[in-house]
Amino acid sequence: MEDTLDWVVKLLHVEGIPVYHLVLEGLLVVAVIKLLFFSKRYSLEEKTILTPKEEQALLDEWQPTSLVNDNLAPHDPPVVEGPITTHVTIKGKDKINMATYNFLECGQATEMQKTAKDAIRTYGVGSCGPRGFYGTIDVHLDLEAKIAKILGMEEAILYSYAFSAVSSVVPAYAKRGDVLFCDEGVSFALQKGLTASRSTIKLFKHNDMEDLERLLILQAEEDKKDPKKAAATRRFLLVEGLYLNHGDIAPLKKLVELKYKYKVRIFIDETYSFGVLGEHGRGLTEHFGVPSTDIDIIMGSLETSLGSIGGFACGRSYVIDHQRLAGLGYCFSASLPPYLAKVALTGLDDMVSNAEPFNLLRSNLKTIRPLLKKIRGLRACGDEESPIIHLRLDAESAKKFASVDAQEQALQAIVDKALEAGLALTRAKYYRNEEMRAPEPSIRLTVMAGHTKAELEKAASVISTAASTVL
Repeated sequence: MEDTLDWVVKLLHVEGIPVYHLVLEGLLVVAVIKLLFFSKRYSLEEKTILTPKEEQALLDEWQPTSLVNDNLAPHDPPVVEGPITTHVTIKGKDKINMATYNFLECGQATEMQKTAKDAIRTYGVGSCGPRGFYGTIDVHLDLEAKIAKILGMEEAILYSYAFSAVSSVVPAYAKRGDVLFCDEGVSFALQKGLTASRSTIKLFKHNDMEDLERLLILQAEEDKKDPKKAAATRRFLLVEGLYLNHGDIAPLKKLVELKYKYKVRIFIDETYSFGVLGEHGRGLTEHFGVPSTDIDIIMGSLETSLGSIGGFACGRSYVIDHQRLAGLGYCFSASLPPYLAKVALTGLDDMVSNAEPFNLLRSNLKTIRPLLKKIRGLRACGDEESPIIHLRLDAESAKKFASVDAQEQALQAIVDKALEAGLALTRAKYYRNEEMRAPEPSIRLTVMAGHTKAELEKAASVISTAASTVL
C-alpha cells in the first residue's frame, strides 16, 4: 500500500507538472471514453416507414415555393430604336426624351463618336481582365489622372460600372463596429454599400442638418461613456451631391462644418451632380466654392453627363491606393473598355473648356420649372438648379389614391398617356421591400441642355393634359 502511495506521489510531481493539469487531463480521458462507448448511437435504419398511400398523401399536400414573386407586374419597357438624344424613336415614332440622364448629350456628339471609332481601331473593344491582371491600359491611367486633376484631388480610381463604384467604396473603408451617418434619401447603390459594410447605420432626415447634428451629439455623448471603444470607432458621413430620389442638392458648407466639429469623415456620391453643378460641371465643391480637399472621398459616374460607362472615386493617394486592394468592384471586374475611357477623356476636356452646355441647361430649367408648377394635381419637387425633377401628387390628389400602389398606378397612367402624346417619361421605381426609406411615388423627369424652348413647353402641356385626364 505504501509503495502504491509513493508511486502516485511521484507521478504527481513528474517534471513539476501541476496537479490540476493531471486532474483536467484525466477528466478529458473519461469524457472521450464516454463519448466513444456509452453515448447513444443513431442508426439510419431508425426511421418511420410510410405506406404507399401515406407517401402519396404527403406528395399531394406539398406545395413548392415559387422562385419568383408571382405578384410582380409584367416588365415590358419601351424599346428605343436608334440613338438616345433629346428625342428617341419608339415603335417607329419620334418622342421627346425627358427620361434619361445624358444631361449634356455628350454621348451622341460627333466628336465623341469619332473618338470611339479611333480608340476601337487602336485598342479593340474590351479589356477582358481586371485591373490587377493585365487589364490596366494606358488610357485608364490617363483618365484617372484627368479626373483627379479636374476635381483637385491627389488621385482617382476607375471602376467599370458606376453602381459598383458607389457600392464598393463604402465597405472598402467602413467595417463592423464603425458608425455611418447617412441621409435617408440616398440612392439604392449607396444603400447597398452601407449594407455591405456591416457598420452601424444612423439615418438622418433628408437634407435636415439639425437632425444630423442631433445624431452627432448623441454619438459624442456615447463616446464619452466608453473612451476606449470610441478610440477604435471610425465615423463616416455619407450624402449625395444631387439626390436621384429627390432632386435636392446637399448643403455642402454645413456638412463640412459638421465634419470638422464632430470629427467625421465625409464621403459624397456625385453620380448625378458631376457634370451638372458648378460653372464647369466639377460638382458640389465647385457649386459651393468649397475646397475639394475638405472632402475625404468623392464618388462619381461617367454614365450621365459624359455619356460613357463607368464610375470613379478620388481622394488622397493613400486613401485611393487602399481601394486597389479592397474595392471589390475594382479587383474582381473586368476593367473599363478602353474606347469608353477614351470617350470619357474627350468629354472631360470639352466639359472644362466649354461652359455653353451648362448655361443652356440652366436656361432650360428656368423655362420648364414654372410651367410644371402650374400643373394641377401635381407638385414639382427638387432644387431649382437640378435637372432631375420629381412630379408627385399634391395633397388633394393624394387623398383620391390612398395607397402607395394606387398612387403608382395613377402616375403610371400619366406616363403612358404622355408617351402616346409624344413625350417619353418614366415613373420612379423602387425596391420598396429593400429600400431603407422608400420615397413617395413620383414621375422622374430629366432636362437636357439640348432641349428647345418649344419642346419644353410641349412637354409641360402634355403632362398637364395627361394629369387632368387621370386625376
